Amino acid sequence: MGGSLAGLLAAHALAGHADRVTVVERDRFPEGVESRAGVPQGRHPHVLLEGGQSAMESLLPGFLAELAAAGAPRVGLPSDLVLRQDERWFRRLPATTHIHTGSRAQLEELVRRRVLANPVIEVIDGTDVRGLLGDASRVRGVLLRPRSGDTRGEQRALESDLVVDASGSCTKAAQWLTAIGAEAAYEETIDTGLAYASRLYRGRSGSLDGDTVGYYVYPSPAQVHAGGALPLEDGTHLVIVSGLRGDEPPTREDEFVAYAKRLPHPPLHRWLDQAEPLSPAFGYRQPSNIRRRYDLPGRHPAGFLATGDALCTFNPVYGQGMAVAAMNAVALRDALAERSPTPTTRRVHKALLAASRQAWDISAGADREMPGAIGTAVGIGPADRAAGWYLRRVQARYPGDPVVGRAFRSVLTLSAPVTSLFTPSVARAVLFRPLPATPAGPPMTPER
Repeated sequence: MGGSLAGLLAAHALAGHADRVTVVERDRFPEGVESRAGVPQGRHPHVLLEGGQSAMESLLPGFLAELAAAGAPRVGLPSDLVLRQDERWFRRLPATTHIHTGSRAQLEELVRRRVLANPVIEVIDGTDVRGLLGDASRVRGVLLRPRSGDTRGEQRALESDLVVDASGSCTKAAQWLTAIGAEAAYEETIDTGLAYASRLYRGRSGSLDGDTVGYYVYPSPAQVHAGGALPLEDGTHLVIVSGLRGDEPPTREDEFVAYAKRLPHPPLHRWLDQAEPLSPAFGYRQPSNIRRRYDLPGRHPAGFLATGDALCTFNPVYGQGMAVAAMNAVALRDALAERSPTPTTRRVHKALLAASRQAWDISAGADREMPGAIGTAVGIGPADRAAGWYLRRVQARYPGDPVVGRAFRSVLTLSAPVTSLFTPSVARAVLFRPLPATPAGPPMTPER
């Protein structure tokens, strides 16, 4: 259910274990690189973190070369960006990790072309899923209805041995499961009231100032407004700004620019004054961080899995969604490849949640600290407080310390485990060294 990145990659992982895999998508797939109505956040910046790049390459060998050939910008961190967090500018040290910042539509088209070339995989697009077939013990398929605009249109059944929910953060799985006598998954939530807006611009020279490809301000309790400008494959830049409940970014042209200039980022302010806007500003409200715990005991039927945002939805300012969708697909592939013990629905859900746990810990851990955060998972226990004390020291040092910065970036980009932050060299820097010096103003050139 769902033909976006999570659904396509899950279909690819399943294709080696089934006679037929059917992707049901509510939109009509475009012929080329084009945003879809069913991906409302597609007009906003997306990044593919290093952990997601590794997962993509594992699933679709040669994909990163295709991405590079399509012109997707490969941005080195921290060397290529002017960055700020917690009222400190980052040193532009040599890059220790890279992200891709091309458009969501471009990346999705490349994945779609590769995945749908497999004859085992078929597509039913322009069609809504209206419910599940089966009962509390097992899901046996889905009810479909074409999106003709006729709400009384005839429904038809599509039987299947396995149903995978990749319908995104607004999944209706809870009501569908309840309707067949099963139990909806318990939801862990953290809601900061995040809202953001984005607008496409072209600089006068086609680039930003100096030896720089992007600007970004990370959110924190002391700086709740976040955003910046990130490059796309055609030489344009997407400017994004975000705020919290009660101070949402506006989408009117003059108000959007004024809001963007509230960021503590003088280079972005100067660039916006001379850049040409190429689109209206588009707004989006992120409901919350949500983790659906299908791994917990309950009346969860066999034959039903969730992946991507339908399983875990993250604060988008951390750029984790596409990476986790790919990592979920790798976890699904690997779980199905195991023959002993036999992969059960609950066991596979545990594997999928394990693949997304680090991203959840990062996003949820940061958002718990934001003012006004509410939800079922905002509570902090003694272990969380101890870890939070150490991680705050890590975060205070990573803008200027090469050792701490390398380790923390590898964790944030999901390419190394959290234990990387506790190696002796990192721990010594975190526990015993004073705060390193950082630039007094925005550094417009990288350190050589």
